[in-house]
Amino acid sequence: MQHPLPAAALAVSLFAAIPAQAHVTLETRTATLGAPYKAVFKVGHGCNGSPTTKLRIRLPDGVIAAKPMPKPGWQIEIESGPYDKAYSFFHGATLKEGVKTITWTGRLDDKFYDEFVVSVFVADSLKAGDTIYFPVVQECETGVHRWIEIPKAGGSSHELKEPAPGILLRPKT
Repeated sequence: MQHPLPAAALAVSLFAAIPAQAHVTLETRTATLGAPYKAVFKVGHGCNGSPTTKLRIRLPDGVIAAKPMPKPGWQIEIESGPYDKAYSFFHGATLKEGVKTITWTGRLDDKFYDEFVVSVFVADSLKAGDTIYFPVVQECETGVHRWIEIPKAGGSSHELKEPAPGILLRPKT
């Protein structure tokens, strides 16, 4: 005879653990080389109960042609500069500079969840099978989370306290 109580208790304990493990994450954790990618950064909490007031995302090398989505009640600031090298883009264009950092400034209460969206292009010169990371700094009225830790080769983001969100690169199809 099966007992539903242990399964229900396990489900409750897993859901109860989610807020404690809620980092800034990416909704889609894979991207195709030489193709557009919609980066949806999910923010599930503030800093120990304090509201988020700023979210700063640094784009990794090879992530080009970034366009952040405006959010009502939030200001966007972009920092542009030269890329580490020239990248092939649509219709034979070559991009040598563009957005490097995006910062949203506003207010997100700790009891709410929100998403911050950036449309980008993933250069085909990157290597399929690699994971690239987007360092994120989340500032709050009181406190800060630096989601900037990158696992060592062969390591896992699950071992880190404040891991940077990352995407696995798939080959161009």
